[in-house]
Amino acid sequence: MRAYRGARFYPVDSAPIDEGVMLVEDGKIVGIGRDIEVPANAEVIDLAGKVVIPGLVDAHSHVGMWGDGEGDASRDGNERPGPITAEVDAIDSVNPHHVSFQSCREGGVTSVMIHPGSGNAVGGLCFAAKTRGEVVDDMVLKAPTGLKGALGENPKRGGEGKDSPKTRMGTAALIRDFFARAEEYGRKKERGKDPDPDLALENGLRVLRGEIPFRVHAHRSDDIATAVRLCEELGIAFNVEHCTDGYMIAPFLAEKNVVAHVGPGLSSRGKVEVANRDERNAALLAEAGVKVCLVTDHPFLDVRYFMAYGGVAQKHGLSFSDTLRALTLSPAESIGVEDRVGSLAPGKDADFLVLAGEPFSYKSPVLSTYIEGVEVYSRIDRRGG
Repeated sequence: MRAYRGARFYPVDSAPIDEGVMLVEDGKIVGIGRDIEVPANAEVIDLAGKVVIPGLVDAHSHVGMWGDGEGDASRDGNERPGPITAEVDAIDSVNPHHVSFQSCREGGVTSVMIHPGSGNAVGGLCFAAKTRGEVVDDMVLKAPTGLKGALGENPKRGGEGKDSPKTRMGTAALIRDFFARAEEYGRKKERGKDPDPDLALENGLRVLRGEIPFRVHAHRSDDIATAVRLCEELGIAFNVEHCTDGYMIAPFLAEKNVVAHVGPGLSSRGKVEVANRDERNAALLAEAGVKVCLVTDHPFLDVRYFMAYGGVAQKHGLSFSDTLRALTLSPAESIGVEDRVGSLAPGKDADFLVLAGEPFSYKSPVLSTYIEGVEVYSRIDRRGG
């Protein structure tokens, strides 16, 4: 057992603890508080003057599959050329030895949900993983965690050929048609007709049956509204990925109980549909009552700067507590892994960060990153002592 003592702890789901103690054994938190008794046989780690927060949870990432630093040969995020590729699974594209996982650990990101890209109207299965491991199967936190969908600019330009969508209405029609076919496929199975196996439609059925949500890429406000319209028509669980123009229709999204995965931040207006990007977005959504999760969309915001993105969101009006929650517990809840990660509490995985000072300040680098009680990054080691 180890006892981490003397730091200021931010559990997230309860009040901060000054000069607290956190006990860790077998990769789990077994106690946290100010007056925790430290067993005589515990190894004591003195963290006086430091700050401890949960490991960051990035609910929209392409780590290990996007070829950053490796070029086109390793860009494995979008299957081509068809607009509907619901049969594919992101787990089959991820290289756990890719440099982006080390970037996660440097930036304090201990859990990620990895998505296929948004070049297809329906793009395949997402999954969640820890950012430490040698074999991706051993890193899985939950799989699958959703079926990827996309509206707007990306699927319009994503493929070539007669079946590629050319308009926004064409993209929406393809999604409707896909789920209609999945519904009919399910009816045939229920009637005992035993249709020919179809992996794409099987994944569509998972969404229709409520087993996984539809995670819909949408930047522009009209695309966001279309995502809501489609999913309400279909009666399926969903969330909006990116939600760049969300602030423009924030009361509508709050009324619809939309969960917004907001990001990437700190980036350019690199395409037409993000022309209205505003760093106040997260704050305005939260103020309206929308549940906000900040995301990196790595490599479009390098995961090493996820904490900095939180700082920018806070600067533009998101409260400290909402910012910390948007990087930890809210995304864990959106993924469905809050029983293991996202806050510091007994029974949860010992995924946590040791910071030099208060979160979101450039003066407070990540000193150490721990996943299940194992130190996976040390700034001291990185700098050679």
